[in-house]
Amino acid sequence: MESANGDLVHVIFPLEVDDDGWPPVDSERMWASVVGADLYRLENTPWFATGVAEGDIVQAKARADGEWPFFVEVAEWSGNCTIRIIPLKDGELMGDQGRVLDLFSALGVTGEGAGSYPIVALTVPPDLELERIKALLVEGEQRGWWGYEEGCVGGRWIDL
Repeated sequence: MESANGDLVHVIFPLEVDDDGWPPVDSERMWASVVGADLYRLENTPWFATGVAEGDIVQAKARADGEWPFFVEVAEWSGNCTIRIIPLKDGELMGDQGRVLDLFSALGVTGEGAGSYPIVALTVPPDLELERIKALLVEGEQRGWWGYEEGCVGGRWIDL
């Protein structure tokens, strides 16, 4: 179950596809470090799984066939938020994932654009200026640059 470099494994997150076909996949594999018996630390931002963020410790159970473990529950939240942005092609940023990432990286946010899907997944650590980040999200949506969803947020984010 180890990756080619021997350090990471995939944890599988089953997903429910809605009537509109979203998300476009029925499961997501996330890289994770083994931290204990059936416990894994997520090492990348989820594209589609909700309720989890990079750095979370999750419980996952290996299947009998020896395949990658399947997500069971979050054992410990990292405090990180997961935000997903869909850049709009007819907006000022013309759907450019790199431009979206540049705007947020200036605020200390990390993330990645997906090559296969028009989506940017962001990890927002709790020690950043959440007010500025949320304000940029709202402004970009109001200006027609993007749509966004909050994949995993905490009380401090919700209270803004």
